[in-house]
Amino acid sequence: MSSRPSFELLPGADESPVILHVPHSAREIPADVRAGIVLDDAALERELDHIVDAHTAQIAARAADLAGTGPWRFVNRLARLVVDPERFPDEREEMLAVGMGAVYTRTTHQEVLRAGGHDPGPLIERYFRPYARAMSQAVAGRLAATGRAVIIDVHSYPSQALPYELHGAGPRPPVCLGTDSFHTPPALLAAARAAFGADTALDSPFSGTYVPLEYYRTDPRVQALMVEIRRDTYMTEPGGPAGPGLERLADALAALVTAVSR
Repeated sequence: MSSRPSFELLPGADESPVILHVPHSAREIPADVRAGIVLDDAALERELDHIVDAHTAQIAARAADLAGTGPWRFVNRLARLVVDPERFPDEREEMLAVGMGAVYTRTTHQEVLRAGGHDPGPLIERYFRPYARAMSQAVAGRLAATGRAVIIDVHSYPSQALPYELHGAGPRPPVCLGTDSFHTPPALLAAARAAFGADTALDSPFSGTYVPLEYYRTDPRVQALMVEIRRDTYMTEPGGPAGPGLERLADALAALVTAVSR
C-alpha cells in the first residue's frame, strides 16, 4: 500500500478547464491506519456503507467519457475515514463539533471511531497535505492551460439524515447544488440547473464547495460547484449496488461538463 498513491489525477483534454473531484468514493484503509480505528470489522463495514459516496467515481468516469470535451478527474483512492481531504485541517472546521474534522474520531451515528486523545497530526502530514498540494497543482495546470479552472465536486448523500449531520433538517432534493459566494458564478449554477433539471435545490442539506486553500476566496479564476446526489436515486442504500439511475445522472453530469467547457 505504501507504494501506491492515495489519490490519482486522470488527464482530460488539454483545452478543458474542468476537474471532476471525487473525494469520498473509496473504501480502502491501509492496515496501519485501520489499527487506530476501534470498530470491529463488521461495524467498520457498516460505517463505510453509510459514509462512502458509493459509485460516484463511476458516475464521474462515465460523464468524462460522454462529455464533449473530456474533463480531468482527481480521485481519492482511500476512504475518508483515513483523512477527509475536504475538511479544514484546523479549528475553522465546523464538523469538529461532531468529531468529523480532517481526521474523524466519531462515526456517522456518533459512536467512537478513534480512541480519545488520538493525534491527527501524522495522518494529516502523511495524507491530507500531499492531497491538498496535488489538487492545488491540478488547478494550477488548468489555469496555465486555459486561464480558468472549474472544480465540480462529485458527492452523494443518504435519503434519510444521519445523526452526524449539522444541517439535516432541511430539504433533501434528488440533487443538492452546493455553492460558494466567491467561487460559484451565476453561469456555472445556471448550467448545473439546466443539466440536472427541476429536481435540484441549493445548499441543503449540504452547502459550500471544495477549493484548494491556496486559491480559496482569493482567485476568481477558480470556479467551483458541489454536486450532491441523493443515493436512493441511483443505488440501493446504504451501501448496495448501483441501479439504472446512475446512467441518467452521469448523462446529466456530462451535459454540465460540456456546457462549462465552452
